[in-house]
Amino acid sequence: MPTPVRITVGDVPVEAEFFDTACAKQVVDALPLETRPEPWGDEFYFEVPVSCPLDETATSRVAVGDIGYWPPGSALALFFGPTPLSRGPEPVPASEVNLIGRITSDPAALRRAKGAALITIERVAR
Repeated sequence: MPTPVRITVGDVPVEAEFFDTACAKQVVDALPLETRPEPWGDEFYFEVPVSCPLDETATSRVAVGDIGYWPPGSALALFFGPTPLSRGPEPVPASEVNLIGRITSDPAALRRAKGAALITIERVAR
């Protein structure tokens, strides 16, 4: 069963859920998280205290709203629009990511958070 979370970038909150995969469970076990997000086009990425290899969800085809875990940087990536590798409106990660979750509210809201110095992720009650 997915784990509901709230992600706040600067003062912009979005609702999300982490899937029921081994990698996603490691991220959930590390919550709450607070760190500095780095922008990459319409993506925020940030290091997390988790180490997972690519798994059965690994892909380089992501959609707006997907949350990926990027093993080379031990980082989460929040996709909310085109990235520098995009050739259209869909995001393209730097390389394969494990799909570990999904933003369940409007991911485009994160555009208002560009330049934010802080991101927090916390569980929310069902």
